[in-house]
Amino acid sequence: MVEVPLNPLGREEIHRLESVLLFATLFRPEVIELIKDPAERLTWVDSLAVAAGAIAREKAGMTVSEIAEELGRTEATIRKHLKGETKAGQLVRETYELIKQGKLDELVRNIEVLAKGGQLVALEEYERLKKEKEELEKRVKALEEENRELKAKLENVRKVLGDALERIKEIEKLL
Repeated sequence: MVEVPLNPLGREEIHRLESVLLFATLFRPEVIELIKDPAERLTWVDSLAVAAGAIAREKAGMTVSEIAEELGRTEATIRKHLKGETKAGQLVRETYELIKQGKLDELVRNIEVLAKGGQLVALEEYERLKKEKEELEKRVKALEEENRELKAKLENVRKVLGDALERIKEIEKLL
């Protein structure tokens, strides 16, 4: 899975976190309900975009004034989003926490794939890959066990050779 930069460094990572926050928030069921009303949709999407941009930049260590200037909003608006005093700010902050806890991994993976122009993996392909992964993990465990056994045998061979060398030295002394 592609890593989501939770504490972005640089513009590219800020934009990646911002995009993931925006789309992951938009696709949460409660947000889909909120934006069903066409009259409210544009306002919601704009508000969520500003909140996502503000939180991504905050996580990158930018100041409120830098964020406000970059996003073209007032410092008061940015502060409200960052403090969760707006519904959009609360939702995006919740999404950030869910991503951080790994609870939106599937959604984030799909967003990353789509953002790169790819297609989502079909369920059958996913199941096939999952089964293949499990088989490979079993094979790795078997090889690790075989490796342990070989190491133990090697250690025994070393011990036998060491003992044999000691005997040879004793025999040489006697001769």
